[in-house]
Amino acid sequence: MTSVLEGAKKLVTRGTDIGARIEGLESAVQAGRGRLDDELLDEAQAVAERAAGRLRLSADHTVVGIAGATGSGKSSTFNALTGLELSAVGVRRPTTSWASACVWGSDGAAELLEWLGIPPRHQTTRDSLLDTRREDAAMEGVVLLDLPDHDSTEVSHHLEVDRLVQLADMLVWVLDPQKYADAAIHDRYLAPLKTHADVMVVVLNHIDTVPEERRDAMVADVRRLLEADGLPDVPIIPVSARHGIGLDDLRAEIASRVKAKKMTRTRLEADLRGAAQKVQEASGTGRTRALPDDRVAALESAVADAAGVPTVVDAVERSTRLRAGRATGWPVVSWLSGLKPDPLKRLHLDLGSAGKELTGQSRSSLPTATPVQRARVDTEVRTLADDVSEGLGDPWQESVRRASTGRLEDLHDRLDLALSQTDLGVDRIPAWAGLVRVLQWLLVLGAGVGLVWTVLLVLSGTLGDDSTPKLAGIALPLVLLVGGVLLGLLLALGCRFLVAATARRRAAVADKRLRGAVHEVAQELVVQPVEAELQAYTVVRNGLAAALS
Repeated sequence: MTSVLEGAKKLVTRGTDIGARIEGLESAVQAGRGRLDDELLDEAQAVAERAAGRLRLSADHTVVGIAGATGSGKSSTFNALTGLELSAVGVRRPTTSWASACVWGSDGAAELLEWLGIPPRHQTTRDSLLDTRREDAAMEGVVLLDLPDHDSTEVSHHLEVDRLVQLADMLVWVLDPQKYADAAIHDRYLAPLKTHADVMVVVLNHIDTVPEERRDAMVADVRRLLEADGLPDVPIIPVSARHGIGLDDLRAEIASRVKAKKMTRTRLEADLRGAAQKVQEASGTGRTRALPDDRVAALESAVADAAGVPTVVDAVERSTRLRAGRATGWPVVSWLSGLKPDPLKRLHLDLGSAGKELTGQSRSSLPTATPVQRARVDTEVRTLADDVSEGLGDPWQESVRRASTGRLEDLHDRLDLALSQTDLGVDRIPAWAGLVRVLQWLLVLGAGVGLVWTVLLVLSGTLGDDSTPKLAGIALPLVLLVGGVLLGLLLALGCRFLVAATARRRAAVADKRLRGAVHEVAQELVVQPVEAELQAYTVVRNGLAAALS
């Protein structure tokens, strides 16, 4: 936080919420960087810093700037209000671009004048202890500025007027009966400051040169122009600085506002509100929308298809069938299944612990996403971005779209890596399959013993003798031989149902794990960047709400 904002915070303890408004605008500016126009944000930042700077200075003085065109009688009005010939008038006006200042009550004003950039040689103090006139006492706390002519041919004069118009707590615009409709003042100053109506007064000078019967009509015409500028409620005071007409009314208007001690606050609030409104117009006022779960799910489904998750899941099921079938099949013929290629090995997936070691050196052999699959991913990403940015300003819609697609080029590599590192759990056969394998080998051993025994008995001619052990009237060697073969085949056939169920279960587990990996990648590359933009928009929206409150 800047030092000026720390100064502004101190004023909050004095019963004002302007510090919170400044902080709100500041946070909106920071969050809007990179999304909203830099020039607009720089302008808003400057407003916040100016407001904070003003709050650090005297709260007992009100800066009143008198501005007008050449020949409007601005300096004559200034001199009439001060009761001194402080500003040269007419052809005697100096060419300097400095403003002149007259201060009623010098205590605490020095730092304020320094902040205003008024050189000491252009400062005059009217201390109420020395000036006892009633009007001077009423002006206690006023810092009256005579600004250069805003229509001067000197560029430095324009710059000085523009600078002090931004700093003055109250503005008195002096118009000339001959040039009060001049577009220069209406288009350059009055209309752009329509949010500052509460800190402005319009003076129609040289009213003595206008016939009395036409004065009301002229004031009405000035009112019409002000209404066109968006300033229908700004007071209009007809005066003649030369003859003193209306000066008491003008002085009373200034004095009443200064006495209320509200001008500084009102001006700063108007500045902050005007800057916040400009940012809000560019940013939009739509409510922040959360990413819909169904939209995110549709995106992840499209990404999963493009990444080849269905292909891997199918390979998991087929690989499990192959491996578990090899473990539970009749060993005499199950070795033939070893000649079939393992679907997962062909994809370079589920290599166990070796898989994690090789992920940095090798890639999976998943098929590349088809054009249709890539188009579906692009469509889902765009749809997601359009959905959550609906109602936001154009800059935010663009920033959300940019965030959603900014890392799509990394999608394939990240998915490939994520899938390669996913433990599919297929490198280990089920425990029950291991037991069946042991049982199958016992049956094979029994059948082998029965075969050798039977052959020996046949060769010796004693197969049918009473000396041959029998089981249920059948020679035991034949029981071992036939029983081992039949039971092995029946066990292999029976285990097919368990193998199929296991394959489906492992495929489901693999699908869940793979989609979990896809979820993490989609979150990292698409969802989180979009959510970051929405969060930034929320900060801007809340900050502007604080500044406009």
